[in-house]
Order: sequence, then structure tokens, then C-alpha cells
Amino acid sequence: MATDRRLCDPEILIQAIRRFAGKRVLVLGDLILDRFIWGSVSRICPEAPVPVVEINTESTRLGGAANVAANIRSLGGLPVPIGVVGDDIEGRTLRTMFRSIGSATGGLVVDKSRPTSVKTRIIAHHQQVCRTDREDRSPLSYALQMKVVEKFKKAIKTADAVVISDYAKGFISRSLLRQVLPKSAAAGKVICVDPKMVDFTVYNPATVVTPNVTEIEQAAGVPISGTRNLVHAVHKLLRLPGIGHLLVTRGEEGMALFGDGLRPTYIPTVAREVFDVTGAGDTVISTLALGLVSGLSVLEAAVLSNIAAGIVVGKLGTASVSTDELREGIRNL
Repeated sequence: MATDRRLCDPEILIQAIRRFAGKRVLVLGDLILDRFIWGSVSRICPEAPVPVVEINTESTRLGGAANVAANIRSLGGLPVPIGVVGDDIEGRTLRTMFRSIGSATGGLVVDKSRPTSVKTRIIAHHQQVCRTDREDRSPLSYALQMKVVEKFKKAIKTADAVVISDYAKGFISRSLLRQVLPKSAAAGKVICVDPKMVDFTVYNPATVVTPNVTEIEQAAGVPISGTRNLVHAVHKLLRLPGIGHLLVTRGEEGMALFGDGLRPTYIPTVAREVFDVTGAGDTVISTLALGLVSGLSVLEAAVLSNIAAGIVVGKLGTASVSTDELREGIRNL
């Protein structure tokens, strides 16, 4: 298996970044509002053995599939988020935040029966103390799913790629994927999937699926303790219909790319310092999709997404990568 850091020509990657501008990417997935409470700890609560966080500031960021859209926009692409928000202040906040980055909002569907998904992280001294989630993970109603499909049908005509960003909040379902994936493939679109379902046959057809090692274990039913087990598990999944490539994210070990006649390839991590892995997968799939629609091969796009991930984990909280940062990351290889 190849492990060479110079898996492709850096100049090819830099040239591709210039073509990101104006690429339209549909992002179907769970839209989440990420709320951060930043503070410090100097004492333990007298009522219970827990730290008392003295709040200094609060911030709100686009999370989940919304962070995928934010990354695409930061890289010069034009995201078209398609998802569900609640009829609440958080849903209106998401809509406002999309507009503030120049993202389309026509693909948002309001569900009055469920709250907007919100993750609240309390952070003190650069350490996450706890996280609270407010969400409803029940599946979409049939009527609501049909509204989503109609939004998708209108948007797919002018899209270059489709990203499925599943955070297991009830939006992505087998029935929804049956409606959108074949239409995306028939229209000749690049399809990138960040999976959560154990049954990978639901992602037929997909250009690239980007599971982590735990998701590979669950999908293949094979415990993974080393490279040999990983290869065995991946090859089992690649025999399923409709999966072109698997790009396995492996944390500090980088990534591994498999599929479609390409020899298995290790892509070593380029992260110099890891502060926070929140949203790193969003950065990977955003960069991957833009790379594929900008003329890169799957391997080249994977290498570029690995560089982007190495940059974003050096930031605290949900974050995105700019084209300048990405070019600098390529030059520093």
C-alpha cells in the first residue's frame, strides 16, 4: 500500500483550487446550529462535584450539514443546503447565517413539529467540559420528505455535485436516498456521502463514501485492529453495488483510499497540532466534492481533503478552511 506523502503533483492541486469558484454543490443533510460557551474554571461547585464555568463569551456557528455548506462557501464554491429547520429562533438564526456567508436558503424546509437541532458546547481553558443537545431524531413525515424532494429536483439541474451529510438526526433515510441518489447519478453529478447508516447499500450509487474506521467496522461486521483487517473490511463493502470509492478517515493516522481499480493508498496526516476535531469530516467531504468537480482524480481530491482536514483540526470549535490556507498547506508539504 502506498504511503508516500507526495502522492500527486502539488501544482495540480493549486490549479484545481482556482476552479472551485462558482461550483454549485447541493448539500443534503442534518442542519445543526453549533453554540459555544467559552469560559474559565477556578473552582468546583459546592452543590455537586462538577466544575463551575465562569462564562466569558458565547458564539454561534453553522454545524452538521450546515458546516459542510460553510466550508464549500469558504473555498469559493456555491453551496445549496437542502434540509429541515424548526419554526423557532434557532431555525431563523441558521437562515440568517446562511445569508451572511452568501449561501442559498431556498432549499430550507420548515417543520413546525420539531425543533432545530442545536449542539451547545461549554469550553474552558481550551477543553470541552460538556455538551448539550436539543434535537428530534424521528424520521421526516412523508409530506415533509416530498417537500424536500421537490426542492432537490429544482436544484439538481444547475448543480455540479451532491453531498449527503448524515448526522443521524432523522433527515437522511433510505426512502429519501432512493429518491435523490439515482436522480443525481442520472444527471451525471459527482456524489459524495458522509455515512451514518450501517447498511451501505442505501448509498447506491455514490462516487465516494467517507466513513471513519468505526463506521467501517459496523458496516462490514469486521473488527478492525490493523491494516490487514481494514483492507478485508473495505473490500467486503466494495463488493456492494454502487460504491465507487471508500475514503476512510483514520484520525491521527490520516486516510486510506480504496476502490475502482485504484490500489489501496495510505494518505498520512498533515496535522501539525490538533486542537479540536469538531467538523473535520465536514471539511473533508466539502474539499473532496469541490476537488472532484474541478478536474482532480479521486486520489488527488482525497490528498487535498486530507490537507484541508489537517488545517481545520488546528482551530478551536466548528471551523472552515479558506483557499489561501489550503494553498499554503500544499506548499508546506
